[in-house]
Amino acid sequence: MSLNININFDEEKDIWVVLPEGEIDIYTSPKLKEGLMEAFNKRKTDILIDGQKLEYLDSTGLGTLISILKKARENDSKIYLENVKPNIRKLFDITELDKVFVIKE
Repeated sequence: MSLNININFDEEKDIWVVLPEGEIDIYTSPKLKEGLMEAFNKRKTDILIDGQKLEYLDSTGLGTLISILKKARENDSKIYLENVKPNIRKLFDITELDKVFVIKE
């Protein structure tokens, strides 16, 4: 499967809203990182990743999210995750990254 990424800026909430659709893995992670970094460099503010259409995330995808989080933290910004599917949430719990990312239930 592939990855489609929709990245929009919510002026009202002053936050980047990211809607990845498909899979974030070794093949698609660079696309996500490039898109998010490009957006974040335009406006350094919080990022909300909505996982409602995200089917799969592997360790490469987690690494990409961590590198984006590091960049965000340098600018006192946060990354929020919402609508995370149980199989992906489990990955965050196992790796204890649920303590690093803000996961909205």
